[in-house]
Formats: sequence, structure tokens, C-alpha cells
Amino acid sequence: MNFAAHPPQSNLPLVVGVSTRAMFDLTEEHSVYETQGLSAYIALQRARETTPLRPGAAFEVVQRLLALNDPAAPPLVDVILLSKNSPDLSLRAFNSCRHHHLDIIRGSFISGRSVAPLVRAWRIDLFLSNDDDDVRAALAGGAAAARLGAAPPPLADDPNDEVRLALDGDAVVFSEESDRIYREQGLDAFTRHEAQLAQVPMNRGPFGHTFLPKLADLRRRFMGADGISRVRISIVTARKAPAHERVIHTLRAWGTPADEAHFVGSHDKASILRATRAHIFFDDQEAHVSSARGVVPAGHVPEPAK
Repeated sequence: MNFAAHPPQSNLPLVVGVSTRAMFDLTEEHSVYETQGLSAYIALQRARETTPLRPGAAFEVVQRLLALNDPAAPPLVDVILLSKNSPDLSLRAFNSCRHHHLDIIRGSFISGRSVAPLVRAWRIDLFLSNDDDDVRAALAGGAAAARLGAAPPPLADDPNDEVRLALDGDAVVFSEESDRIYREQGLDAFTRHEAQLAQVPMNRGPFGHTFLPKLADLRRRFMGADGISRVRISIVTARKAPAHERVIHTLRAWGTPADEAHFVGSHDKASILRATRAHIFFDDQEAHVSSARGVVPAGHVPEPAK
């Protein structure tokens, strides 16, 4: 999908769609479904209807985003549950939201069908799921989307009023055009190309279309007098100098500055993410995601469905 380079309208709220398996830890329940079938799964969920679900990979970042809302004002962040469970089994999901004091009161439960068509219907900016097909379909529909895995251990000694999001550059925030040159023609051709176009803004990738502008709007709204925002945006990219210049010029042109930029080259991204204590990380490379998942909830951004 070709995302335009010009800045789109922000139009808060930021709308996040999250599957129940990404939001909560349903490892045991899903295992029952896979090994014993649907009837056993339904019986287990009903038996545990009033037992709150434990947090999953998306839980902390969603909790922190929702904490930006003022109960006396229209929400700046809206979260929608999207589930392949039946409506009958929605009770446990919403009971768990209430138990964890999460202001999530809307959702779709569609009995085994793909939730991807609901991403556009709910006008979702960011979709988080464990289902690769749904993620690819959501990306094809124009939303930012990522497939999450298991949640790592929670961070310790962490300020409770910040939300820190880390994003890869090429094929995530920016289009895959430069990345394709690197893959097909090699590093030297990529470096020459980026040096020639250093001040030419890149086209938008899936996370640059509506998600990043809205996130940048949230960042501005929570910027303190000390220049530090409660919403912190990091770019963590394998680019290095001089290819870094085009990243900075692109973010300037879009009006979406980052709080941090890490141009790591071949250095492992996981150590950077551990040091910056990101609450979630998005990357299109499975190797980077797998490495990062030991320290941060990490989402893989695959190619959109054809």
C-alpha cells in the first residue's frame, strides 16, 4: 500500500484495537482450544467467567495510554476489544477489564470469524493481535498493525505516568522503498541513494499514516515546561550515518519529532530497548522482534495481505 508523504489530519482520539489474546494472557485457554476443541474451551471460559485474566503483551501499553484520558473530558485514547470469541464469552473479557480498572467498554465478538473487517469499521489506528492473518489484513486496509507474542517480565522501578513507544524506521514508520534498495542492490547503493535524497521526505509506511501523527499530537498535549512529555516516541533503526539524515528531515517535514533516535547499524536493538525501558516496540524484521521480546513487548509488522 502506498502511503502519501503529506501530513494527514490528526483527529484524536487515537483508536487502538486489541484482540483479547493480545490484551490478556490466554495461553492456557488457547491450549485447551487447540488440544481439546471448542466445547472444552467454552466450558473452561464459562467456569472462569468471574476469574480475572492476567495481563498479556499489550496490557501495559494500553493501560498507560488509557491513563492519559481525563474522565471529565472527551477521551484522547479509545480502546476497542476485537475477539474471535463468541458474544457469550465476552463476559470474562469485560469483567477482566473492570477488575484491572481499564476503561474499555466497547468491542466486537464474532464467533471464530476474522476480526480484520472490523478494524476499518471501528476506524482503528493501531491494531494489536496474535493472529498473523488478521494483522496482515489490517495492514492491507491501511491501519498500523502488529503481531504480538508473549509478554516479558514487567519493568521495575518505572515512572507510572509515562508511555514510551519505540518504532523501527523503514517499512514501519517510513515506506519500504529505501529498504528494498538495500535488499536488492546492497549497502553501497542504499547509502548513495539516501545521501542523494537526504532532504527529501520519505513516503509513509503503515505506522506513519495515521498512528504516528496522532501519537505526535498526544506527545504535544502532554509536553511539560521542561521539554519532556509523558508520551515518549523513539525511533530505533538499523540506519547509521550518513543515512540517518533522511530520517530527521522526514520527521521534520511531517511535524512528528521523536524524543529519541537510535541509529544502531548492526548493533543489537534489544540492549537499546532495555536501556530506554520502552513499553512496546514495533519492527518489520522477525530477528529484531524475537531478540527484543526478551525485554519488551514487541510486535512484528509483516507485509500486508495481497
